[in-house]
Amino acid sequence: MQRLYDFLRRHPTGVDCFWAVVLLGLSGAAFVAEPPAGLRERVCTVPVILGLCAVVALRRRQPERMLLLALGIGIAQLALGVETGIADFALLVIIYTVAAAGRRWASRLALGCGLLAAGISQARWPEEEGGWVQQAFVVVVLTVPFVLAWVLGDSLRTRRAYFRALEERAARLEREREAQSKVAVAAERARIARELHDVVAHNVSVMVVQADGAAYVMDAAPDQARQALETISTTGRQALAEMRRLLGVLRTGDSEASREYVPQPDVEQIDELVAQVRKAGLAVDFTVEGTPRPLPSGVELTAYRIVQEALTNTRKHGGPDAGASVRLVYFDDGLGLLVEDDGRGAPHELYEDGGADGAGHGMIGMRERVGMVGGTLDAGPRPGGGFRISALLPLKPAA
Repeated sequence: MQRLYDFLRRHPTGVDCFWAVVLLGLSGAAFVAEPPAGLRERVCTVPVILGLCAVVALRRRQPERMLLLALGIGIAQLALGVETGIADFALLVIIYTVAAAGRRWASRLALGCGLLAAGISQARWPEEEGGWVQQAFVVVVLTVPFVLAWVLGDSLRTRRAYFRALEERAARLEREREAQSKVAVAAERARIARELHDVVAHNVSVMVVQADGAAYVMDAAPDQARQALETISTTGRQALAEMRRLLGVLRTGDSEASREYVPQPDVEQIDELVAQVRKAGLAVDFTVEGTPRPLPSGVELTAYRIVQEALTNTRKHGGPDAGASVRLVYFDDGLGLLVEDDGRGAPHELYEDGGADGAGHGMIGMRERVGMVGGTLDAGPRPGGGFRISALLPLKPAA
């Protein structure tokens, strides 16, 4: 049954032609059973029946033209005196069709013609018996089918428009969901890339410095070499632990598990970070101003990563005798960071152009982190030599 229904929906003109043939058969049978009285009426009735059947056959292919054809046939019936018959049922069909699928002007024209058709027909072929009251009642009764056909067609048009609007809305929502998913995936990839860079760059740079120092004092000071190797081992384990936590974010879709695996160092751990860097051979002066207090987790993580990246850059680009200073300032409405060194400073392209040939991702990550919490970042060479990174992290993101 469903296949038959689908077939009929795919071939609407064929279905209309079938009903046109049925209407032609009924009209032909009525014409044979009770032919018009005059010869002219009989001759004119045949093209009228054929024209109205054509209106039914082509109603969905060309609704506006079929409405005009039906209107012309109706005028011809009035002019030639061809009385209404079964074939005039096509007028109801074309009014319904135009109201459902035709243009607005055609729908309004169909409604007007439907309201006038019964009255004009009654005036052209009045009832032989009964007064004007009975004739008015007949007009009203005959007008009802035309109005009902138009109302049904217009209701179908409204339903189709409603369903189209629902489909368009669903498609738009689906596109928006896909766009939001892509944005979320890109943001997550950027976040993981920042975390990977911070973890790998910092710990590996410490390991490289310690390995170089151990190789240098291997023969002259075995105890210092052994201490450097222990530092390399400890740093490597820390790096592996943080890498495992980051990989946990990628492997699990559970939000609770994701929060468990995400590394969330805070401001208090900057002391440990500075101590680790000092063990690696970099002289760091760390001061805290203001009254320490709990901060939003995003601000604390951003502050820690900025200090970590700044000290890593000092080890990379500052030279062997570079020293650094870290100053943490608690304001009433935010947290200030100032990291300076007296080394050679980073190459210009790393902080100005966003990096070249894959370099400079640390500066990009710092700017992204600060932007996410609504803060400001200033990075560049110091007037007296070295490099300077200054950040202001507000407690509330900018509106």
